[in-house]
Amino acid sequence: MIAKQQARTVKVLASAQVLNGLGVAGTVAAGSLLVASITDSETLAGLAQTSSVLGAAALALPLARLTARGGRRLALSVGYVAGVVGSLLAILGGAEENLVLMLLGTFFVGAASAAGYQARFAAIDLATNESRARQLSFVVWGLTIGAVAGPNLMEPSGNLAEEVGLPRLVGPYLISAVALFLATLVIQIFLRPDPYLLAQKESALTATAKRSTKQALAHIRGNEKALFAILSIAIGHVAMVSIMVMTPVHMAHVDVTLTIIGLVISIHVGMYAFSPIVGSVSDRIGRINTIKIGVVTLLLSALISGFAAADDAITLGIGLFLLGLGWSFTLIAGSAFLTESVTPEVKTSAQGASDLVMNLSGAGGGALAGVIIGTLSYGWLCVFAAIPVSLLGIWSLKINSK
Repeated sequence: MIAKQQARTVKVLASAQVLNGLGVAGTVAAGSLLVASITDSETLAGLAQTSSVLGAAALALPLARLTARGGRRLALSVGYVAGVVGSLLAILGGAEENLVLMLLGTFFVGAASAAGYQARFAAIDLATNESRARQLSFVVWGLTIGAVAGPNLMEPSGNLAEEVGLPRLVGPYLISAVALFLATLVIQIFLRPDPYLLAQKESALTATAKRSTKQALAHIRGNEKALFAILSIAIGHVAMVSIMVMTPVHMAHVDVTLTIIGLVISIHVGMYAFSPIVGSVSDRIGRINTIKIGVVTLLLSALISGFAAADDAITLGIGLFLLGLGWSFTLIAGSAFLTESVTPEVKTSAQGASDLVMNLSGAGGGALAGVIIGTLSYGWLCVFAAIPVSLLGIWSLKINSK
């Protein structure tokens, strides 16, 4: 019975993730271009993505608390609805050329990203130890279709926006509002029974036994396995974000066309397609060994990317593919290891803390990456990104998974 329900849950979550990826991915480039259009400054274009990442970080803990109170269906729906509201605010801000409304909108679109991250934990509420990472990876894989298709809808969505009297650049936010609304319906209608509530019923854990985020963080600090897991997720994310967001800037220094830059980034996004393989590897060889593979892959990516010329799209494409693959290893194995390393009463709070740390780390890494590439070079950025990854690798040799 539980196995059958788990299979259905993963299918529902993966379907919602396709819509989530479709809604959020297309707004990344559009948000930056829209801010640049409103402010007439390319320097401020990054504010859109920064606002979105901060939104994801800000909503991580509240969504975790909602899960503890009312289950996954409640938390995911709130995150997706917040994304719908954010899309509408961004449309209004773009139409009125109001930067505050525009950034407020991207902040709440980030809530949909936060819901997407937490959906991976929903996939393993009912999973067994033998299949936990693989089940989680299917939901991560669900982002592939949306993440690849979303940016390619910029042109038709722009035409749609013009037809209704709106600026072309708000078109992707029209798609985002519709896609995230549909994702909410999928969760509300089909995610029944709620996997988290069912898991609590099976384990007989009462609501009064659950712990606060503060207690969860204290538990993690005193639990080497949980601390290693959460830092594996965060460090992999920092390396991925810092190198990925600056690669287009590096390539633009020699006037590489936007088409070529887009192709390189698409290769990077293709990392999601390998998520089920990564999940299977993690279940077979263990979480720490899988994280070790992620560390080696991330270091290889930094080496290849760091020595690539700005106009060498092939080498940079290989580097960014490995970057995404290494990130998948640390995220999937780290998420499964975190869930297995904490006690049931702090699980949801620990998962929320994990997403908070991951998103704040990504935001900080992206900001520092701009400073490094502005004062030094892209090669030096790759060197600095490799430092925390190397330290994680050293730690992985010392920690015992038993």
